Amino acid sequence: MNTENSRAATLKQKAIHEFEEFVGICLYLAFFFFAIATYRMILLHDFHDSSFNYGFALVNALVIGKVILIGEYSHLGKKYETRSILLSSLYKSLLFGLLVLGFHIVEEAVKRLLHGGDIAGVFRDMRIDDMLCRTLVVFCTFIPFFAFRELRRLLGEGRFNELFFRARPEG
Repeated sequence: MNTENSRAATLKQKAIHEFEEFVGICLYLAFFFFAIATYRMILLHDFHDSSFNYGFALVNALVIGKVILIGEYSHLGKKYETRSILLSSLYKSLLFGLLVLGFHIVEEAVKRLLHGGDIAGVFRDMRIDDMLCRTLVVFCTFIPFFAFRELRRLLGEGRFNELFFRARPEG
């Protein structure tokens, strides 16, 4: 009975930790995606759909956050973790950027098929240039993200949080 309680407590702690990871990833991505949405609205002088643009940015952050967790669970980019933080971050940014591109292609295909399109038309009508540009933005967003994740992995979560989120004494 005691081991069952222990296992349940461990599972609960793990679930809380994973949820906190997901929220942190989504907040990081939402910050950048909101900035891009704001820039796009200002550039195009198109403010009447601002709630839609921010909503889309938030949904994108949630979806990409989940994609990152899936990629991490499948140990994507793990073999480069022995390299420098810069190389490891660039490699993971590229791999995860391609993973996000793959998810976007599948998402577009499913959306178009649900709206009555055929499989040949799905890929013919897909805006690859738009997807590649979004992937470039995601890749650039991922570079500092994975650099911080690598730094946290090397320092340990406690030390990393202490350095980045706690005040240091003067002196």
